[in-house]
Amino acid sequence: MDWITLDDISQLKYIREKSFDKPQVIFKHSTRCGISRMVLSRLERSDQPETADFYFLDLLKYRPISNAVADEFHVVHESPQVIIIKEGKQVYNASHSAVRMETIAEEIGK
Repeated sequence: MDWITLDDISQLKYIREKSFDKPQVIFKHSTRCGISRMVLSRLERSDQPETADFYFLDLLKYRPISNAVADEFHVVHESPQVIIIKEGKQVYNASHSAVRMETIAEEIGK
C-alpha cells in the first residue's frame, strides 16, 4: 500500500478539493484494536487501485482529525473505518470486517 499519512487537519480541505479529480480514500485505524490490525493487514496484502489516493489516519494519535473527518464528511465515527470521497462528498463508508479492498475498488469505479 502506498499510504499518504493524514496527520494535519488542513489536509481535509485538500482531500475534498482533490476528490473532484479522483476518488480519495481515508482509512481510520486504531492501534489498540485487534480487528483494526487485521483489516489493515488485509488491505496491505491487497492490490491498491491506482485510480484513488489512500490516506492513513492513526485515530488515537490524531483524535481531533478523526473527529473532524466524521464532521466534515457526515459519517458516524467507527474504527476501523474506510471512507471514500468523490466530488467533495462522502459516497461510501464501511467499518470492521466490511472494509475490503475488493469493495473499495468497486465503489471507486462507480
